[in-house]
Amino acid sequence: MVRLDKKATRLYVLDTNVLIHDPAALYHFDEHDVVIPMTVLEELDKHKNGIKEIARTARQISRTLSDLTNQVTFDEIQKGIPIPRISGESGRLHFLCYNDLKPFDALDSSPDNRILAETCRLRDERPDASVILITKDINLRVKAAALKVPVEDYLNDRAFSDSDAMIEGAQVYAAAGHDGTSLWEALNVEVTVERVGHHTFYQLSGDMPRQWHVGMLVSDSENGAEFEAIVRELSPSSARLQLLTNYRHHAGVWGVHAHDSRQNFTLNLLMDSDIDFVTIAGNAGTGKTFMTLAAAFQQTLDAKLFERIVFTRAPIPMGEDIGFLPGTEEEKMSPWMGAFHDNMDNLLRNEEGESSWDNGATRQLIGSRVQIRSPSFMRGRTLNDTFLIIDEAQNFTPKQLKSLVTRAGRNTKIVCLGNVGQIDTPYLTANTCGLAAVVERFRDWPHAGHITLKSVERSRLALAAEELL
Repeated sequence: MVRLDKKATRLYVLDTNVLIHDPAALYHFDEHDVVIPMTVLEELDKHKNGIKEIARTARQISRTLSDLTNQVTFDEIQKGIPIPRISGESGRLHFLCYNDLKPFDALDSSPDNRILAETCRLRDERPDASVILITKDINLRVKAAALKVPVEDYLNDRAFSDSDAMIEGAQVYAAAGHDGTSLWEALNVEVTVERVGHHTFYQLSGDMPRQWHVGMLVSDSENGAEFEAIVRELSPSSARLQLLTNYRHHAGVWGVHAHDSRQNFTLNLLMDSDIDFVTIAGNAGTGKTFMTLAAAFQQTLDAKLFERIVFTRAPIPMGEDIGFLPGTEEEKMSPWMGAFHDNMDNLLRNEEGESSWDNGATRQLIGSRVQIRSPSFMRGRTLNDTFLIIDEAQNFTPKQLKSLVTRAGRNTKIVCLGNVGQIDTPYLTANTCGLAAVVERFRDWPHAGHITLKSVERSRLALAAEELL
């Protein structure tokens, strides 16, 4: 991003991709004015037809602009339409239309170049203001900078800034206990322990660490921890922690055991009836899908807490699309469900190393409780008594993931799995993807939990590839 010396009066020129990415972008520029070039309106008009998400978004933007213009006169439109904003400040919306626009001689007459020319013309007409082009198109930002056009990325969609990182959901005090100092002495807090039913709670009094949040893991070690608890209640001067169940040895989940504190915390989140929404991040091989499927079958087939398991993921290829796929919805989704089939093969493997996943009777039994669904056909559904697993959540936009999470009905638990380091959608980044958004938005909700897994059980070849390629 080019460093700009901004004046008190600012005019933000919005590119088409900004409005499509966030239809509410008009309302996110505080007291400053927003400008929409006529070229942008033409591009929105081209996108409005169809049933794809981009067409729905284009129509939504058109309706928003129509609502802003249908109550004002032509003279008011020329002066700028007031934009009501939550902050109380009210900027104005301007439309940019030039009948005698002079394009750049060395550039083609493409929509991007016309937007550049319109921005330059507005900058020359308004020397009293900072005219800034807002676009998510990296190449357009580079061209604008080369032509000395003030330009910025749209930042309001970021769940956190580039200098930050997604929360890990865990606070590990590995130094506690090594020098004779207890965890509570290291935290400098007073502790009261109480037993309620089958659960043990720790009531803490004192100054609580600022990085703590509700639903996070507090542990004294990554491996072999003596203390592992989840934060249930939190205020600046007190906290209530609940001791976790140990799933490392005999008390496994559908035959699956934890190998470290983070995996044990993951199984606790998945098995906790008070936690309705779980997000699990981590690299390949950390056990995200494996533990989630084990917990889903434990609560669906054994405990009968849910009636069905719904498994979905974004059907986005890593390379070129293989084209049309025949068959039913589940058959069309099958090529995208390699992770599901691989983990089912491992879950159903006995001590002799034989798997019953290829057995027709086993597949029929499990298939009666498991539904593999495309996210494209989830709109309008309400999922009751369902354990919903959303795989590869980092490839969804925040709006798409919101559409899936709001499908939750009575007695439904949702688990989002993903790795923000492996995003295949071209316009998403680690801090703008749907997974980052839901982790940040739900961090203080008492019925949600997040964890970033770190332990990796992988072959020497996979580990070497991570380091060398």
